[in-house]
Amino acid sequence: MHVLTENAALLSKAFGTTLLLSIAGGALAAVVGLLVGVARLSPVPFLQRAGAVYVETVRNTPLTVAFFLIVFVLPQLGLTIPSYAAAAIVALGCYTAAFVSEAVRAGVNTVGRGQAEAARALGLSFLENMRFIIVPQAVRAVVPPLANVWIALVKNTSIAAGFGVLELTASGQRINFLDPAAVVPALLWIAVAYLVITLGSAFGFRRLEHRLAVAR
Repeated sequence: MHVLTENAALLSKAFGTTLLLSIAGGALAAVVGLLVGVARLSPVPFLQRAGAVYVETVRNTPLTVAFFLIVFVLPQLGLTIPSYAAAAIVALGCYTAAFVSEAVRAGVNTVGRGQAEAARALGLSFLENMRFIIVPQAVRAVVPPLANVWIALVKNTSIAAGFGVLELTASGQRINFLDPAAVVPALLWIAVAYLVITLGSAFGFRRLEHRLAVAR
């Protein structure tokens, strides 16, 4: 236990950073993923193709490569990100957005075709149709896959350790460097910290799924 008390400040800061990366990255992924998902479903061929290229490119590229591009390549192109943590949020958000968009697209496809046809008959535009008719119904089907995407995002925050961000995994590496004998209890605490985030999130998603199912 002395290992945890001696490194309490470090572990607490790392836990907070992991939460920040997860929440901010998840919020960015939700916004970008929804936009990309809607683009793939739009009647505009260019938007469909652009969305498909984005999704297929990101899904078939390692997250580490996305980190390298955002942390090292973008500044050379004049797009400077203020900190490594901010760069990690952008990398996590843009990468996870591809998986969010696929969940959104799958959820929209569960809504009956007649719903969209009825909306068009009433004179609603594509965006109005998506906003008022399709997306509210698709949310029920989107929640379960989004839970898996979120949990994957939380675990993917560990990659930020290799890019100068002091999150949970990086704190374990630092403790190992300072005191190799203390690394085992530290890593056990870190594993528990990840479980707290992921299991707590899974519980929240299950409650949300249950509430939406009851409202059906």
